[in-house]
Amino acid sequence: MKFLDHIPQSNCSTAVAIAKEVYGLESVNCQSLESERDQNFLVNVPSGSSFVLKIANGLEEKSFLEGQNAMLDHLAGQLDFTPQIKKSRNGLGIESFTLNSNRHWVRMVRFLPGQPMSETGFISDQLAKNLGQRIAQLSIALESFDHPTLHREFHWDLAYALQQIESRITIIRDPGLRNCISQILSNFKQYTAPLLDQLPKSIIHNDANDGNVILVKAADRFETEVAGLVDFGDVVHSWTISDLAVACAYAMLKSSHPLKCLRAMVQGYHCKKSMSEAEVGSLYGLICLRLCLSAAIAAEQTVACPENDYLNVSQSAIRHTLPDLAAVSFPFANAFIRQAIDWPVVEHRDEVVDWLVGNQKNFAFPVNPTVSGARPAPDQTKVLDLGVASPLLPENVLDYSESELTRRVFSSLRKAEALVGVGQYLEPRILYSSEHFTGENLSDENRTIHLGIDLFADSGTTVVAPMPGWVHYSGLIDKPLDYGGLLILRHATDSGVPFYTLYGHLEPTSFQSLEVGQAISQGQPIATLGAPSVNGGWPPHLHFQCMLDLLDLGHEFPGVAAASEVQAWAELSPDPNLILGIASHLFPPRSPQKQKTLERRRKSLGKNLSIAYRNPLKIVRGWKQYLFDETGRRYLDAYNNVPHVGHAHPQVVDAVHQQMRLLNTNTRYLHDKLQELAERITATLPDPLQVCYFVNSASEANELALRMARQHTGEKNLIVLDAAYHGHSTTLIDISPYKHNGPGGQGSPSWVSTVPLPDTFRGPFRDPATAGARYAETVSQALAQIGGPLCGFICESCPSVGGQFLLPEGYLQDVYQQVRSAGGVCIADDVQTGYGRLGSHMYGFELQDVTPDMVILGKPMGNGHPLAAVITTRAIADSFDNGMEFFSTFGGNPVSCAAGIAVLDVLEEERLQENAWRVGTHLLQGLERLKSQFELIGDVRGRGYFIGIELVSDNQSRYPATNEAYFVSNICRENGILIGTDGPDHNVLKIRPPMCFNLSNADELLSQLESALFLLGNP
Repeated sequence: MKFLDHIPQSNCSTAVAIAKEVYGLESVNCQSLESERDQNFLVNVPSGSSFVLKIANGLEEKSFLEGQNAMLDHLAGQLDFTPQIKKSRNGLGIESFTLNSNRHWVRMVRFLPGQPMSETGFISDQLAKNLGQRIAQLSIALESFDHPTLHREFHWDLAYALQQIESRITIIRDPGLRNCISQILSNFKQYTAPLLDQLPKSIIHNDANDGNVILVKAADRFETEVAGLVDFGDVVHSWTISDLAVACAYAMLKSSHPLKCLRAMVQGYHCKKSMSEAEVGSLYGLICLRLCLSAAIAAEQTVACPENDYLNVSQSAIRHTLPDLAAVSFPFANAFIRQAIDWPVVEHRDEVVDWLVGNQKNFAFPVNPTVSGARPAPDQTKVLDLGVASPLLPENVLDYSESELTRRVFSSLRKAEALVGVGQYLEPRILYSSEHFTGENLSDENRTIHLGIDLFADSGTTVVAPMPGWVHYSGLIDKPLDYGGLLILRHATDSGVPFYTLYGHLEPTSFQSLEVGQAISQGQPIATLGAPSVNGGWPPHLHFQCMLDLLDLGHEFPGVAAASEVQAWAELSPDPNLILGIASHLFPPRSPQKQKTLERRRKSLGKNLSIAYRNPLKIVRGWKQYLFDETGRRYLDAYNNVPHVGHAHPQVVDAVHQQMRLLNTNTRYLHDKLQELAERITATLPDPLQVCYFVNSASEANELALRMARQHTGEKNLIVLDAAYHGHSTTLIDISPYKHNGPGGQGSPSWVSTVPLPDTFRGPFRDPATAGARYAETVSQALAQIGGPLCGFICESCPSVGGQFLLPEGYLQDVYQQVRSAGGVCIADDVQTGYGRLGSHMYGFELQDVTPDMVILGKPMGNGHPLAAVITTRAIADSFDNGMEFFSTFGGNPVSCAAGIAVLDVLEEERLQENAWRVGTHLLQGLERLKSQFELIGDVRGRGYFIGIELVSDNQSRYPATNEAYFVSNICRENGILIGTDGPDHNVLKIRPPMCFNLSNADELLSQLESALFLLGNP
């Protein structure tokens, strides 16, 4: 590391002097850029042009810099994303400059504008694919270029990396990292090294790390694309595929799911430039080797230059990610890459599959539940649904109970008079991750997709070999695979092609006499099914799986795969029904894949029916504060306030179920639940609010409230808040500036007056002591402008779509007094904040110490069941009773009322309002800590489980950071946390979880928010 002693020691003043004297650039300003071995300065010219001045390390040879320049000149004619050389006043690409009596070579290149990928944290599949394409374009362009000085021995060249790492590994202080690197080197020598001599070579960039990849906004403002690749100081003649390996290595460091990132990158690369067999086979090993090399060199450099923080810029991420990469077997990584580019994963797959199909009728059925040993008849076989949305699973899917699942499975078999239950191949299941729910890192992807077929029968049932073979493995396998007693048999086709069958969850003592290598005949008893106590803790069954290649995994071959990897695993483990021969009509139709669901939605539904998140979710199950997608992945729901007391709360479900079994009709008939719900609600409200009208949605409730207000006052003029949203009907769009002033809106009608949103963060009045009165003055101004009678004033008790605000103190007291003096009524839209969401109060209007004339309730009331209400005074109700009947067909029906009563019961019994106060306070304190850490957070506000986090580009202008809010919400979604965005500029992160959200959930949310903000590069 001699170059560390020869790094130039210049400053911006020197850079300005060089720019003027050598390049003729006047009146420039500059700033220093980070670099490992040279010095770089950004030089800005008054005309608007920008350049990078590069002062070379004192040990750098001019001939090597000439090679770099020749390379850049070659690329300039072919690519638009590499720097171009700026010639000096003498017309030269390289000049010399004396600094502290030392001569240094200097060059200047045009600056490529954009943001380094190191400063963004959201590496989407689209961006990863685009980066792969750019690397391929670079590799193609360099195929026709060579230069003798770039054929050099260089410590960052992967061709020399193995020796470089082994010579430094002892100075890596972290024993865990050191052991991880040793494991990777062992795998590299076994699987990658034999391929290296077959790799094509060329001149390569060799350093496409995230600091050298420049991004700009794509046509889609929420996406980025690669616009530049800079810093050609590491160029070398080496393996062509190394450029892709280096780029993949650093992009994968920034991904929560490194293999998904890898897949997108190789797909992007391969669609532009085909890889050879050796390149595909060596890619994963070279990716891991690059990260090991980085760790080893950083360890040495830190010893030599401990004060240089730049030398360790990637090391935290490497220490975090490298163990995950080391845990992936090199053979599987190769299979994963091959599948990603549509190459055969197993060369002989078709031959084995064809042989199995041709011989299927001759195979023995592996489970023999009858004394005779005969194959079960179709009517003795029942295919079970054990998928994510299966009703066979316990309602509380977070609490897996073997005994309950066993009871349900075998009860289903007895009811169908079946001897064997069949669990399906590639079925997404939630059961495998249930034991990890407590304390699990939600960003981790669980294995949920079943790679075998389960055959359920009583413990002790005989298991036989379906075809001749040999014992490959026998033993007892505990966690993490949970096979219990496990057998693997090896078989061969008529032409001698090998494949394997796996038998899991056996009684361990039943196959002790079998020895590895022992021949097994078709139909030979090989084991018995184990009881739950010895089979890994599952209902008695055989996990039967076919494998075409064990990938050197042996008995550690998985029986369940992560959804992002399942396509590769499915190539390795084809459908075991090729052997079992269960009639296809016995298998129920599968739920459509997410993409198919999305396509059908787009065809049959309106395009303006919005979908959350850039990568939409297909949600198939919920429980309390969790949601589960179609692959079985769990998400922490910090966004949906409709399931007020929790998704699928059993008490609400039971109440609805019981009432639905008895009766559901309309309010033209007497029914006690209608009165009970009304009495329960009015008991929670101030005395004047004593009359209830039940409808189906908050939109219907607000529409009814306006109708009642107009009838009571005889007037139409209404005052609303800017950015307010009250519903989707025509009238409600008229009174919702969030809609009528937005895209597709037609503005405010003449009878609607809009007053400013009482925003104390970005609004005109920000002093908490006076803001309430100042904003209330705007209502006085609106009344003066109306100049006549008033119908009323409607306002969310805590504006939600406006940005999750709490109204400033005294605001509603002042406004309500003015409105009533003008003859109007005061309507409190408490849809978002009713029923204890704020923790401190049951309703949002109570924060302002006022009593409205009408209260609107909606989403929380039925926990998702369509139920809403207008609660008003007797005087307004009497005015409304003008001879015209009020009737809502489904409003207040017995089933909805049962749901509403159950919600109130749960709120009280589980003390959820108190929970919202306690956990919400803890969450707000944590968010304030993040605010002090990240400048991107301009404001944290709210109470209980009604919280807004406003993101701004800087705290002086408070300009809305809309794109950043979008990225944070999507990063959190990728990492298993669901939050939303809102506000007029969509720059406010919205947190409104179900009321059962707990302290552990709050800490997980804070952790993932911190990670997302950190990845955005805004500490």
